Amino acid sequence: MASVDVVIPCYKYGSVLPVAVRSVLDQPGVDVRVLVIDDASGDGSADVARALADVDSRVTVWEHEVNKGHIATYNEGLLDWAKADYCALLSADDALTPGALGRAARLMDAHPEVGFVYGRPLHWDGSDPLPPARTADRGWTVYNGFTWLRRRFALGEGCITSPEVVVRTELQQELGGYDPELKHTGDIEMWMRFALHADVGYLKGVDQAYYRVHGANMSKAYYETQVGDLRQRLAAFASTVRRAEGILPDRVALDRRVRRVLAADALRRAGRAYDKGRAETDPIAELVEFAREAYPAVESLPEWKTLRLRQRLGARRARALSPLVLTAPARRARQVYREARWARFGV
Repeated sequence: MASVDVVIPCYKYGSVLPVAVRSVLDQPGVDVRVLVIDDASGDGSADVARALADVDSRVTVWEHEVNKGHIATYNEGLLDWAKADYCALLSADDALTPGALGRAARLMDAHPEVGFVYGRPLHWDGSDPLPPARTADRGWTVYNGFTWLRRRFALGEGCITSPEVVVRTELQQELGGYDPELKHTGDIEMWMRFALHADVGYLKGVDQAYYRVHGANMSKAYYETQVGDLRQRLAAFASTVRRAEGILPDRVALDRRVRRVLAADALRRAGRAYDKGRAETDPIAELVEFAREAYPAVESLPEWKTLRLRQRLGARRARALSPLVLTAPARRARQVYREARWARFGV
């Protein structure tokens, strides 16, 4: 029976912690342990964690005297505590679907070359009971690590939220944990770093975890700043490029490609501000500045030309003419295609 260690960092989530812990302890077909790390919540969450440990010896609780932040807490559990064949990180307000760990373990047992496995996350609002999940085995796909990584550079974004991932513990501890410099894209960078050294497994057609979406999500406000989201994504890809020296032969071309993708994304966001009548409120100047920093040849991009046209028209006329702009339907069609591809193939 494969063993899986699950780290559950907790900061003021004692009210929902039992759901997360129980979703791990109830996993069939695997030998599980749980480490709850209370990051100095100070609201009774640690008491809830200790009560869970009192009734099940598979649960261990560590308590911080001072708040160390999420990155340090993640790495403490994954790098200092985990000893099982496989490991996973589960936020205290998320949960695993039935059989998730067994499905991931079977794939990695069958494919020693796979470094981590993921499936679909099922978004939910935290209501009780948990919504039904797709849990029937539908097979898997094993991607060459470099192939999976190149897809990420082609799109300029990740395809994983986090609770749906199970990692080979040996690889996790050999390559390290979350980069403290990447507070909002450390997970994207870490998966790409792993893909430089191992293949990637995808469980087809199943929901592997419940990912709670709510107004207090750690990175929600940060991503809504638009420019902050883009800068953190670029930093994650730049870090991967540096780590890929001597490993990935086309890393320079990939770096240029992702910079072009992110610059174009910034310019499209600036253009949409004119289409939506938000030219006075959206950070257009900052978006253009980011695009130029990321991709110095920014003026050669078609998105640059369409943005300049909107600027010449002015905010009022650009808004009035927006229904006639053909790029919007094309953009939506591309997004629908990407979502359908992700839903089927995980990339």
